[in-house]
Amino acid sequence: MPLNITGDAVEDADTAECMAGLTATSSPAPITNIAVIIVNYGTPDLAIKAAASILARAHGGRLCTVHIVDNASPDNSAAALQAAHTHQHWGERVILHLEAENHGFGRGNNVVMRQLVASSNPPDAVFLLNPDAFVENEVIDILATHLEANHDAGFAGAGISKPDGTAVTAAFRFPSVASEFSTALNFGPVARFLSRWEVPLSPEAPAGPVDWVAGAAVLVRLRTLADVNFFDPEFFLYYEEVDLMRRAARQGWHCLYVPQARVVHIEGEATGVKSGRTIVPRVPDYRYHSWQHYFSKSYGRAVALLAALAAITGSLGNKMLSALLRRPSRVPAFFFRDFWYHAMRPLLFGRTAK
Repeated sequence: MPLNITGDAVEDADTAECMAGLTATSSPAPITNIAVIIVNYGTPDLAIKAAASILARAHGGRLCTVHIVDNASPDNSAAALQAAHTHQHWGERVILHLEAENHGFGRGNNVVMRQLVASSNPPDAVFLLNPDAFVENEVIDILATHLEANHDAGFAGAGISKPDGTAVTAAFRFPSVASEFSTALNFGPVARFLSRWEVPLSPEAPAGPVDWVAGAAVLVRLRTLADVNFFDPEFFLYYEEVDLMRRAARQGWHCLYVPQARVVHIEGEATGVKSGRTIVPRVPDYRYHSWQHYFSKSYGRAVALLAALAAITGSLGNKMLSALLRRPSRVPAFFFRDFWYHAMRPLLFGRTAK
């Protein structure tokens, strides 16, 4: 059985050497060899279904190998994945990476990416797929065709829908101070006035270039990943794909939204966080840390502090408006305490990103 039980995949020096060679010699097209990466934590049945949805497609004749990373799930994920590998006769089409620690999303993907770059036959591109997402059509072929036609595009993201067919946002603008205030306030007139800074684009957004796309279903050139040194390992979960695509944009790589490629996403099954709730639950600490790291790294400490003040001011405004209108507040539980401790305080007194 193709199986890889690892800690760190490749020594840094060897990885750097391989990355330099890849960047220097790789051509943007064609895309014939693709590695699919699925990072699992506690949802083995869904991860198995996600892998099966890939194996059932032809991919336009392109070679696709599936890599499933289990992030040291506390349940029976490792055993379930090994059993599926045997009973479903996956063979060399699927490689399991059974990790000894929970790396989070970005580092979990990095485990495979660094091995791919160091291999004797690295793929042309990597398709990132959430364990709770399943391809509905020839997604990989459609996305690869768009990358081949746009040599300066490093990313191509699929359209995403719920199981009932409702389209959800999968294309976005980069966050800003204005978007932080508007999102936190959640008040229609202000949102319309600041609409040009709104982060999520319409679920019905047309195909074309965007700032960034959902990491739940995105095809990425391996050369692009090598250019930006993969995901920043400081992000455990949230903002890692925003940061990746922002860094790539600075290197001249574009990002395409391709809604013709269709993926069904069972929102929140892998993370436990779902949208549309009347009462917003407490946000995990690592989300605030990721927020702080992204803003300080992308814009510097001063702008990050402005964004933090905008988020706090908007949240206070939402609390007051909700009380006046007698509606539930959209501010997460314990927001002010948690945001201060995990975002504001590090910006003021602690080490922030360079």
